[in-house]
Amino acid sequence: MNFWQFRNQFYDLVCFNINQVYAWEPNFEKTNLTRWIKQNLIVKLRNSWYSFPEYLKTPNIQCFISNKIYAPSYISLHSALAFYNIIPEAIVQTTAVSSLKKTNFENRFGFFSYQQILPELMFGTEQKKFLKKHTLVFAIPEKAILDLFYLYPQYNNEQEIRELRFDEVFIQEELNLELMGQFTERMQSKVVRNRVNLLLKSYNLCLI
Repeated sequence: MNFWQFRNQFYDLVCFNINQVYAWEPNFEKTNLTRWIKQNLIVKLRNSWYSFPEYLKTPNIQCFISNKIYAPSYISLHSALAFYNIIPEAIVQTTAVSSLKKTNFENRFGFFSYQQILPELMFGTEQKKFLKKHTLVFAIPEKAILDLFYLYPQYNNEQEIRELRFDEVFIQEELNLELMGQFTERMQSKVVRNRVNLLLKSYNLCLI
């Protein structure tokens, strides 16, 4: 197997899995992948998923890989809030939620963390353009906050919520309170509802 033929076939996909390889070439020998990994021609992302080292410094590549290697999932929680500049911290791992079981992956592109939520809570997302042909799936800001309240037990008092250091301009001027209220009711979680009330109290807000 000629690597450059292989590269021309899969490079524009950014990342790909072994099933796509076999669909292209049913007689493909998987040992080629092992050899190319050792030669730094491709990068293993997790079992059966691969990319190319040329993408290592591509902006937001971790978000794209996160979406692809564990699906269905979307970027949420601290990663989404940092992406929107709602929290100030630099995020050292890519955080996502999925209706599949909780898991983590680590590879040359970074550390990928997935928290589990119920399938019916997989809403409140939007797609963002990535490179020329691809998209990223993100929670919108309101859903990223609710996912955080739903999944992390420590955010159960005003002090802990304040220590998230939400951007004041966003909270006071851009947070969609009507949508926040609709999503809160849709989640049907007393815990989330109580934490939303703590957030509102902390910033002197009320739902529309």
